[in-house]
Amino acid sequence: MQSIANKAGAVAGDTIFFACDKELPASKLAGKARTKIAEELGLIEQGIYKFLWVVDFPYFEYDEDEKKIIFSHNPFSMPQGGMDALLTKNPLEILAYQYDIVCNGVELSSGAIRNHKPEIMYKAFEIAGYGPEVVDSKFGGMISAFKFGAPPHGGLAPGVDRIVMLLADEPNIREVIAFPMNQKAEDLLMQAPNIAEEKQLRELHLQLSPKAKQVLAEEAEKAQGKVA
Repeated sequence: MQSIANKAGAVAGDTIFFACDKELPASKLAGKARTKIAEELGLIEQGIYKFLWVVDFPYFEYDEDEKKIIFSHNPFSMPQGGMDALLTKNPLEILAYQYDIVCNGVELSSGAIRNHKPEIMYKAFEIAGYGPEVVDSKFGGMISAFKFGAPPHGGLAPGVDRIVMLLADEPNIREVIAFPMNQKAEDLLMQAPNIAEEKQLRELHLQLSPKAKQVLAEEAEKAQGKVA
């Protein structure tokens, strides 16, 4: 116990917490415990805004369920080291040019430097188990544009609702969204999702499956029965 205390730099009155799991879930649990304790003991400074950048995201991760390497976050970001990294490094050690800006523990914006080179994108998707035909079929517009010679580019997308949430000192983001959804992804004010009329489906070039038509017919019969 003394050795553990020395390693952690703990002194009399300190408490050491342990979280035993794989790295990601263990970190998540430990982070929640730290925040909860800090809130109860009043250790979090109030009335200030502290920012930080999160960088050097892992490009790939290992999916325990699928037993394969998958993209960690953004498959269209540029791997650090480019093609050389994809050819020579352990995929799980490759980092990406991805970044988040965080304020008071809340992610405000997320972005990346785009992978604008087709040969690097094909190789990255190959490592994740996808052939070039998948890239061409699912992301044909993007890959075709890059083949014409797109310049290096990147950006980030700010979450305006999260910024307003911080400025309003409101812990629940639903309180600052004009049409918030509940935990079932339903918008109660707009009564959405709801049944679309046939005219609306035609405008969007959508056609109902036989199963969907059957469900609608059954719902209509139930509604007529209630009216009767």
